Amino acid sequence: MHPYGLDPDSLDRPVFSATIRPHQSLSRRGFRVVMTGVCLVSLVVSVESWRRGFWPIAGFFGLDMLGIYLALKASFRRGSSFEEVMITQIEILLARVSHRGERREWRFNPLWTKIVSVDDEEFGLQRLSLVSRRLEVVVARDAAPEQRAEIADGLSKALAEVKKGR
Repeated sequence: MHPYGLDPDSLDRPVFSATIRPHQSLSRRGFRVVMTGVCLVSLVVSVESWRRGFWPIAGFFGLDMLGIYLALKASFRRGSSFEEVMITQIEILLARVSHRGERREWRFNPLWTKIVSVDDEEFGLQRLSLVSRRLEVVVARDAAPEQRAEIADGLSKALAEVKKGR
Protein backbone atom coordinates (compact mmCIF):
# COMPACT_ATOMS: atom_id res chain seq x y z
CA MET A 1 0.00 0.00 0.00
CA HIS A 2 1.24 3.48 -0.87
CA PRO A 3 1.95 5.71 2.18
CA TYR A 4 -0.40 8.46 0.93
CA GLY A 5 -3.40 6.28 0.14
CA LEU A 6 -3.96 4.70 -3.25
CA ASP A 7 -1.23 2.73 -4.92
CA PRO A 8 -0.47 4.50 -8.24
CA ASP A 9 -0.28 1.13 -10.00
CA SER A 10 -3.86 0.32 -8.99
CA LEU A 11 -5.43 3.46 -10.47
CA ASP A 12 -5.94 1.90 -13.92
CA ARG A 13 -6.95 -1.52 -12.60
CA PRO A 14 -10.70 -2.15 -13.13
CA VAL A 15 -12.92 -2.27 -10.07
CA PHE A 16 -15.81 -3.33 -12.30
CA SER A 17 -15.91 -4.47 -15.90
CA ALA A 18 -18.78 -5.84 -17.98
CA THR A 19 -19.65 -6.50 -21.58
CA ILE A 20 -23.38 -6.16 -22.22
CA ARG A 21 -24.98 -7.82 -25.22
CA PRO A 22 -28.57 -7.25 -26.42
CA HIS A 23 -31.27 -9.64 -25.31
CA GLN A 24 -31.93 -12.21 -28.04
CA SER A 25 -35.12 -14.21 -27.65
CA LEU A 26 -34.46 -16.39 -30.69
CA SER A 27 -31.39 -18.58 -31.16
CA ARG A 28 -30.00 -19.72 -34.53
CA ARG A 29 -31.75 -23.05 -34.07
CA GLY A 30 -34.96 -21.24 -33.14
CA PHE A 31 -34.63 -19.13 -36.28
CA ARG A 32 -34.47 -22.29 -38.41
CA VAL A 33 -37.47 -23.81 -36.62
CA VAL A 34 -39.57 -20.64 -37.03
CA MET A 35 -38.64 -20.23 -40.69
CA THR A 36 -39.33 -23.92 -41.41
CA GLY A 37 -42.75 -23.68 -39.75
CA VAL A 38 -43.64 -20.48 -41.56
CA CYS A 39 -42.47 -21.96 -44.88
CA LEU A 40 -44.57 -25.09 -44.38
CA VAL A 41 -47.70 -23.11 -43.53
CA SER A 42 -47.08 -20.79 -46.47
CA LEU A 43 -46.52 -23.70 -48.85
CA VAL A 44 -49.65 -25.60 -47.76
CA VAL A 45 -51.91 -22.53 -47.94
CA SER A 46 -50.35 -21.37 -51.24
CA VAL A 47 -50.81 -24.77 -52.93
CA GLU A 48 -54.39 -25.10 -51.73
CA SER A 49 -55.20 -21.55 -52.78
CA TRP A 50 -53.64 -22.16 -56.22
CA ARG A 51 -55.71 -25.30 -56.65
CA ARG A 52 -58.92 -23.38 -55.87
CA GLY A 53 -58.06 -20.63 -58.33
CA PHE A 54 -56.82 -17.98 -55.90
CA TRP A 55 -53.32 -17.89 -57.37
CA PRO A 56 -52.40 -14.31 -56.20
CA ILE A 57 -52.38 -15.55 -52.61
CA ALA A 58 -49.22 -17.57 -53.32
CA GLY A 59 -47.37 -14.40 -54.34
CA PHE A 60 -48.45 -12.57 -51.21
CA PHE A 61 -47.30 -15.48 -49.06
CA GLY A 62 -43.94 -15.31 -50.83
CA LEU A 63 -43.66 -11.61 -49.96
CA ASP A 64 -44.60 -12.39 -46.36
CA MET A 65 -41.88 -15.03 -46.20
CA LEU A 66 -39.31 -12.60 -47.56
CA GLY A 67 -40.39 -9.93 -45.05
CA ILE A 68 -40.16 -12.30 -42.07
CA TYR A 69 -36.76 -13.57 -43.21
CA LEU A 70 -35.35 -10.05 -43.65
CA ALA A 71 -36.72 -8.88 -40.29
CA LEU A 72 -35.19 -11.82 -38.42
CA LYS A 73 -31.85 -11.42 -40.20
CA ALA A 74 -31.78 -7.72 -39.29
CA SER A 75 -32.52 -8.65 -35.68
CA PHE A 76 -29.58 -11.09 -35.64
CA ARG A 77 -27.27 -8.48 -37.16
CA ARG A 78 -28.21 -5.96 -34.49
CA GLY A 79 -27.56 -8.66 -31.90
CA SER A 80 -23.85 -8.43 -32.61
CA SER A 81 -23.68 -4.96 -31.05
CA PHE A 82 -22.50 -4.60 -27.45
CA GLU A 83 -21.65 -2.18 -24.65
CA GLU A 84 -18.59 -2.20 -22.43
CA VAL A 85 -18.59 -0.64 -18.97
CA MET A 86 -15.43 -0.32 -16.93
CA ILE A 87 -14.91 1.46 -13.64
CA THR A 88 -11.43 2.23 -12.32
CA GLN A 89 -10.40 4.46 -9.42
CA ILE A 90 -10.11 7.46 -11.72
CA GLU A 91 -12.58 6.88 -14.56
CA ILE A 92 -15.80 5.30 -15.74
CA LEU A 93 -15.65 4.25 -19.37
CA LEU A 94 -18.82 3.40 -21.28
CA ALA A 95 -18.27 2.25 -24.88
CA ARG A 96 -21.07 1.33 -27.26
CA VAL A 97 -20.14 -0.66 -30.38
CA SER A 98 -22.80 -0.95 -33.09
CA HIS A 99 -23.39 -3.98 -35.29
CA ARG A 100 -21.42 -2.13 -37.99
CA GLY A 101 -18.37 -1.81 -35.73
CA GLU A 102 -18.85 1.92 -35.03
CA ARG A 103 -17.60 2.76 -31.53
CA ARG A 104 -18.81 5.59 -29.34
CA GLU A 105 -17.32 6.32 -25.91
CA TRP A 106 -18.25 8.32 -22.83
CA ARG A 107 -15.90 8.96 -19.93
CA PHE A 108 -16.98 10.05 -16.45
CA ASN A 109 -15.29 10.93 -13.19
CA PRO A 110 -16.53 8.30 -10.73
CA LEU A 111 -16.63 10.79 -7.84
CA TRP A 112 -19.14 12.98 -9.70
CA THR A 113 -21.24 10.25 -11.28
CA LYS A 114 -24.44 8.73 -9.99
CA ILE A 115 -26.63 5.91 -11.21
CA VAL A 116 -30.26 6.67 -12.01
CA SER A 117 -32.70 3.85 -12.57
CA VAL A 118 -36.36 3.61 -13.48
CA ASP A 119 -37.98 0.54 -11.97
CA ASP A 120 -41.42 -0.92 -12.70
CA GLU A 121 -43.06 -3.32 -10.24
CA GLU A 122 -44.43 -5.51 -12.99
CA PHE A 123 -41.67 -5.39 -15.62
CA GLY A 124 -38.50 -4.88 -13.56
CA LEU A 125 -35.71 -2.39 -14.20
CA GLN A 126 -36.69 -0.42 -17.31
CA ARG A 127 -33.91 2.14 -17.58
CA LEU A 128 -30.43 2.51 -16.18
CA SER A 129 -28.37 5.68 -16.67
CA LEU A 130 -25.05 7.15 -15.67
CA VAL A 131 -25.42 10.84 -14.82
CA SER A 132 -22.58 13.30 -14.39
CA ARG A 133 -23.14 17.03 -14.42
CA ARG A 134 -25.56 17.59 -17.30
CA LEU A 135 -24.66 14.44 -19.22
CA GLU A 136 -26.92 11.38 -18.95
CA VAL A 137 -26.10 8.18 -20.85
CA VAL A 138 -28.30 5.09 -20.85
CA VAL A 139 -26.50 1.85 -19.96
CA ALA A 140 -27.63 -1.65 -20.99
CA ARG A 141 -30.41 -0.20 -23.12
CA ASP A 142 -30.91 -3.41 -25.14
CA ALA A 143 -30.49 -5.85 -22.24
CA ALA A 144 -33.27 -7.80 -20.52
CA PRO A 145 -34.58 -6.25 -17.27
CA GLU A 146 -32.97 -9.02 -15.17
CA GLN A 147 -29.56 -8.45 -16.78
CA ARG A 148 -30.02 -4.68 -16.41
CA ALA A 149 -30.67 -5.18 -12.67
CA GLU A 150 -27.46 -7.25 -12.30
CA ILE A 151 -25.48 -4.53 -14.08
CA ALA A 152 -27.03 -1.84 -11.86
CA ASP A 153 -26.07 -3.80 -8.74
CA GLY A 154 -22.48 -4.24 -9.94
CA LEU A 155 -22.18 -0.59 -10.95
CA SER A 156 -23.56 0.59 -7.60
CA LYS A 157 -21.16 -1.57 -5.58
CA ALA A 158 -18.17 -0.51 -7.69
CA LEU A 159 -19.04 3.19 -7.46
CA ALA A 160 -19.48 2.90 -3.70
CA GLU A 161 -16.07 1.20 -3.43
CA VAL A 162 -14.39 3.90 -5.54
CA LYS A 163 -16.03 6.72 -3.60
CA LYS A 164 -14.89 5.16 -0.31
CA GLY A 165 -11.35 5.43 -1.59
CA ARG A 166 -10.30 1.79 -1.49
